[in-house]
Amino acid sequence: MNRINQKLQEDKKLLSIYFTAGYPNIDDTVTIIQNLEKSGVDMIEIGLPFSDPLADGPTIQDSSTQALKNGMTSELLFQQLKDIRKTVSIPLIIMGYFNPMLQYGVEAFCKKCQEIGIDGLIIPDLPVDVYHDEYKSTFDKYGLINVFLITPQTSEERIRYIDSVSDGFIYMVSSASTTGAKSGFGDEQEDYFTRISNMNLKNPQIVGFGIFNNDTFTQATKHAKGAIIGSAFIKYVTANGIENLENFIAPMLSK
Repeated sequence: MNRINQKLQEDKKLLSIYFTAGYPNIDDTVTIIQNLEKSGVDMIEIGLPFSDPLADGPTIQDSSTQALKNGMTSELLFQQLKDIRKTVSIPLIIMGYFNPMLQYGVEAFCKKCQEIGIDGLIIPDLPVDVYHDEYKSTFDKYGLINVFLITPQTSEERIRYIDSVSDGFIYMVSSASTTGAKSGFGDEQEDYFTRISNMNLKNPQIVGFGIFNNDTFTQATKHAKGAIIGSAFIKYVTANGIENLENFIAPMLSK
């Protein structure tokens, strides 16, 4: 069974952390992953930097710009991660845009992911119908879960279609803004979280965008399986470096 599915079966709320590969320094990728696992994180999203990100707010965009300046590429990321499964056992997901994957070659990219032990991909700009018609068989061949995003504006019909072609979790974007733009959740988000929960989808949901402390983590996971923190983590790393990550993670998980 895929590590993502195994993790989703655990009787707990899951914390997933997003960081940008190659940031703050080009060789930090593996250390960050290892330190996050030691800090108690359940799942990690490794951001593959891209020059024209659609969904990313200023914090993640700036980290991507710096990572690209540092020299991060798909090939380099794969080299850095080639031995990652010798030290890390939690699910690892690569999050990035479709263009670098297309340039690398979709099948070659998926094959490389399988070789190094990547469990899934999140590609915000790959439409679900295109994935289903053209790429699902390739993802399945290499044992990769593809994670799709839904927003408060996504129609019920579309959500049910995404649910039908998914085999992992659904990334539930908390609002219609970019990453890092919100501070806390209002009634609108609460209603949205409840509405999706009441749809009784076959795939659990993990909430992203707007989670930065224990309160927002607790609020986001009231109706969902877990939550993703990205911008707040990158801000922490920018200010404090990559060593004592438990100082950021522990407060998120305190009851």
